[in-house]
Amino acid sequence: MKTTIKSNVYDSSSKKFINALVSFDEGLITDISRDNHVSQDVIDYSEYYMIPGLVDVHTHGRNGHDFNYIDEEGCKDIRYCYARTGVTTLMATLASAELQSIKDSITAINNSREETPGTATIAGIHLEGLYLNPLKRGAHAERLLRNLDPSEIKELIDMMYPLPVHVSAAFELDNGKEFLSSVKSMGATCGLAHSNATYDESMEFCELGLDSFTHTFNAMRSMHHREPGNIIASLMSEKAYSELICDGFHVSPVMVNVASRLKNHDKLVLITDSLEAAGCDDGKYMLGGMEVTVKNGLAINSEGTIAGSTLNLFDAMKNFMKFTSLPIEEVIPMATINPSRMVRIDKKVGSIEKGKSADFIIIDDLNEPSIVDVYSKGSRVVR
Repeated sequence: MKTTIKSNVYDSSSKKFINALVSFDEGLITDISRDNHVSQDVIDYSEYYMIPGLVDVHTHGRNGHDFNYIDEEGCKDIRYCYARTGVTTLMATLASAELQSIKDSITAINNSREETPGTATIAGIHLEGLYLNPLKRGAHAERLLRNLDPSEIKELIDMMYPLPVHVSAAFELDNGKEFLSSVKSMGATCGLAHSNATYDESMEFCELGLDSFTHTFNAMRSMHHREPGNIIASLMSEKAYSELICDGFHVSPVMVNVASRLKNHDKLVLITDSLEAAGCDDGKYMLGGMEVTVKNGLAINSEGTIAGSTLNLFDAMKNFMKFTSLPIEEVIPMATINPSRMVRIDKKVGSIEKGKSADFIIIDDLNEPSIVDVYSKGSRVVR
C-alpha cells in the first residue's frame, strides 16, 4: 500500500534538507515531491527531519549475537536489534576463526538474506579475519591467522555469493598482490587491514584496486616523519575510503579531527566494529572465540588489547559531530551513502532517492539529534 510522509528530507547530493513529501510502496521509494500540501493520508513529520537509514559495513554483532557463531534464528533476531538503532543495512563481519567455523557462519548468513520490512537487511559479508599480519593482529588470535592463498579466498567468496563481499587483509604479506587480484577479479571489494604496510606499498595497493583502509589508525603501522606508513596513506589516498571507529576509545577525538581535516569527506566511512556486547550491560563476552571484558563500554581482551566496540552507528555520527564541530549535514553521508558506495550497494541504499529502499530515520534536532522513528523497507520499526 502506498504511504506518504511529509518531513524535512535530507538530500545526499546537495547535503541539505528540503521540505518534501516522500512516497513509498512495497518497500521502495516511488516519488519525492516538494509539494507542501498535507492531506489526511499523509504521515506528518513536518516538525522533524528525515535522513537515510544508516549503513554499517563493519560490525561483528550486537545484543548478544556474534556473526562468527550465529545461526539462522540469531540472524533474524539481530536484524531487529540493528534496526532499532537506526541501522537498516549492514555487512555481517567475520573475525578470525577456524576455517570450517567461517564456512558455517557464511552458510547461516546466506540463508538469512531475505529482506524483511521493519528489520535491517544483511546486505553482504565482510571477511575481516584470517588474512592478517601477525605483527598487527590486534584482538585476533595468532593461531587462527592463515597465509594469503588466492585459491582459498576464491572458494570462500564463491560460498558468500550472491551476497556482496568485502575482504579485509594485509596485502603486504606473501602472495598479497595475487591475493588482491583474486578478490577483485571475483567482483568483491577489499580493504587493507591489520597491516604493517609502508606508505609506498599502501599507495601501490590503491593503484591496484584497493577500495578501503580498515578502521584507520587501529592495527596499522606507526607513523614516522621518514616513513609515514599506511595511516597517512589512508588519509592521503584520493581513491580509497577510510573507515573510522568514532567511539572516543579507539581513536582520540583529536585524531578524528585530524582525519576530518585531511581526508575528503566523501571518502570517510564511519563504522562501529561492534561486538556482541553492543547494546548489553558490562560483563564478559566473546569476539571471534576470544573472551572480552567490557567495563564502562570499553571492550578489552585478556592480552589488554581493545577488542571491538560497544558503539552504535547513530552515536558514532553524533560523536563525529562533537569531535569535529561539523554540522550534521556534512556527517550524514559518512554513515549512509559513503559506506554504500564503498561496498557497491549504493544503487539500492544509502540515500533517499526514487527507486531505492524506503529506509530512513526520523530525528528531532540537527544539533543534538535523537531518533524519533525508524523505517525499514517502508515499515516502521518497533522500538
